[in-house]
Amino acid sequence: MTDFTRSVTATDTPDANRRNLLKVAGAAAALGAASFTGTRALAQSAATWETSWDKTFPKSDAVDHEKVTFTNRYGVPLVGDLYMPKDRGEEPLPALAVAGPFGAVKEQAAGLYAQTMAERGFITLAFDPSYVGESGGEVRDVASPDINTEDFMAAVDYLGLHKGVNRERIGIIGICGFGGMALNAVAADKRVKAVATASMYDMSRVMAKGYYDKMTAEERAAALEKMSRQRWADVEAGEPAMAGGLPDSLDGIDSPMIQMYFRYYKTDRGYHKRSVNSNGGWTVTNPLSFMNMPLLTYVDEIAPRPTLIIAGSEAHSRYFSEDAYAAAAEPKELMIIDGADHCDLYDQVDIIPFDKLQSFFESHLA
Repeated sequence: MTDFTRSVTATDTPDANRRNLLKVAGAAAALGAASFTGTRALAQSAATWETSWDKTFPKSDAVDHEKVTFTNRYGVPLVGDLYMPKDRGEEPLPALAVAGPFGAVKEQAAGLYAQTMAERGFITLAFDPSYVGESGGEVRDVASPDINTEDFMAAVDYLGLHKGVNRERIGIIGICGFGGMALNAVAADKRVKAVATASMYDMSRVMAKGYYDKMTAEERAAALEKMSRQRWADVEAGEPAMAGGLPDSLDGIDSPMIQMYFRYYKTDRGYHKRSVNSNGGWTVTNPLSFMNMPLLTYVDEIAPRPTLIIAGSEAHSRYFSEDAYAAAAEPKELMIIDGADHCDLYDQVDIIPFDKLQSFFESHLA
């Protein structure tokens, strides 16, 4: 590795109320943020990284795991989990960068996808985006359409410098809100040869226009007014106000969407102590940069490289995938999983089409 990327081996042991809707974890995921220093915790240093197996899925005996760090173009240190097939031989392998869902950490769905694809012959990197999990950034639990797109590109930087990777055979998988980020990254980053998304969200669209584009101009103006003034309050307080996350119980909760996210993020199924969505949620001002920076403006420029878009037939988010597919140029493929909801494609290994993902990337990273 160069001094720009380094790896550290880990020891593995086995709208009645629109604001409430925007706080749903993993979806529009809460109401970037102003700059703060000193009061919010920095990402963990290498010395304090978790070294035990703390994922939400079992460790595979067919895969080697290594914790690594690399730096994005804005100087934010990112932390990832590198997965490699145990019987990989000497020949450089194709590689995949994996991230998402929006508000999740690498120990959740992204890690499951990465480890499973490593079992199938790829070197994979699941990473925490800037300001989240073990990755760096002085303000925590904030997102950015630009910086999070750059995070994918930085992962490609890392993979392209890894001695085990064939740098001409790199792809990307984006889950939920990082599906939109993945499409945006690949449109610009011509090093990436193929991209796939699962349960994709266009975070800029949902924050700017609400679900199903139903936010009125008056509601949008009011939201921007409130968040703009919140910046003064945050600076005066010395730290950003938090929007809050999912409820701690489903008592009195009738929303099927909140119930679905709760069953993943707040139970043993998917809870993680570093996950934004499992805990306190995003900053109140988080949507500001998303609301006038549409992510998928140039999605047609992914072509002639192929795009695979996967969504559940019962997912509330399905329309994001269908619209992205319509906007993309050939070659492209839309795969609708019958009976699946949005979160089924996070961790249900009997529903996630790993065979299709394998054949897609084997074909297009050849």
